[in-house]
Amino acid sequence: MGLEDDIGKLARNPTFSVIEPEALRLIAFSGDSLILRAGDVLFRRDEMSNGGYVVLSGSIAMDAADTGTAARIVRPPGLIGDLALLTQTRRPATAIAREPSTVLRIPRPLFHRVLQEFPESAERLRQSLSERLSQFIGELGAVRELLAPDDIPKSE
Repeated sequence: MGLEDDIGKLARNPTFSVIEPEALRLIAFSGDSLILRAGDVLFRRDEMSNGGYVVLSGSIAMDAADTGTAARIVRPPGLIGDLALLTQTRRPATAIAREPSTVLRIPRPLFHRVLQEFPESAERLRQSLSERLSQFIGELGAVRELLAPDDIPKSE
């Protein structure tokens, strides 16, 4: 896979789709490509985060087995650890390659550098994340209403 392929995959990810091409080029060029074999662990649940990963090929299972939830499968051009690009967090699940896979590791300092050097991209990303958060809050409200419609006070 070449640099242009990596840039194309970044551009197809919803988080990175709002970032200008030259900023994506910097991310693709400066990020670390990691090649994983089936069964390789990318990181473990509760480890401190240091950035995010874009799945370039293969698939990664996000396994939070001890929480009782089913594994979530991430395929290209999926992003693992979007919040970890912005701030230090603990990993909510163990990431395991389900098959031979390649990921692009994007260290948090690199992502912060891109946001500083490309302020228009940073603003578009802020707007996009704000819209996604508003949509998520609306979806949570709908779920809450379904689960206990009579027990929840209506917000005005």
